[in-house]
Amino acid sequence: MDFHHTFVRKQGHSKKILILLHGTGGDENDLLSLGAFLAPEASLLGIRGKVKEGQANRFFRRLSEGVFDEEDLIFRTRELAAFLEEAKEHYGIREGEWIAVGYSNGANIAASLLLLEPEVLSAAILFRAMMPLTPSRLPDLLGHAVFMSSGREDPIVPNDSSERLEKTLVTAGAVVSHEWQNAGHGLLQSEFVSAKVWLSSHMG
Repeated sequence: MDFHHTFVRKQGHSKKILILLHGTGGDENDLLSLGAFLAPEASLLGIRGKVKEGQANRFFRRLSEGVFDEEDLIFRTRELAAFLEEAKEHYGIREGEWIAVGYSNGANIAASLLLLEPEVLSAAILFRAMMPLTPSRLPDLLGHAVFMSSGREDPIVPNDSSERLEKTLVTAGAVVSHEWQNAGHGLLQSEFVSAKVWLSSHMG
């Protein structure tokens, strides 16, 4: 269990486990309140990225703004997938709907999980995600559901990169709901409400 993380177990009948993946500079506790809002009945697993950019936590290295270190991204994606499998055993929750909720850098590592390790997640909520890498072959994402929320005026995430990610996920078989906001890289309360409604309708 070599990632700093916070696990909040909810008692009850829900099998949802939300995997909370912060943006650059965040930590394992950043998205706990969002997770509780999105699915009050779900257990929550907040994870801290292991890469440092100055003093800021990230899930993988980048060479410059919007240019990722693809070799490191692949390594970190496999590492995170292995940790999630270990967490299932450690916390005794082998059976469940493992749903990633990511913002910015966290959304990009979640997208990379979908593309490289599709068996790990059942669904994902991606706020301000871009195409993290082009996989050597398309994964099988039949049965996967993805909610994306992107900002039309985002200075960090190019619109065409978000659109390419959506198209790739759909081509791989995922059911994708992609909403566009008249916003930049920051998030709006209305996006959280839309994601909550989507999660409730798609995951029961």
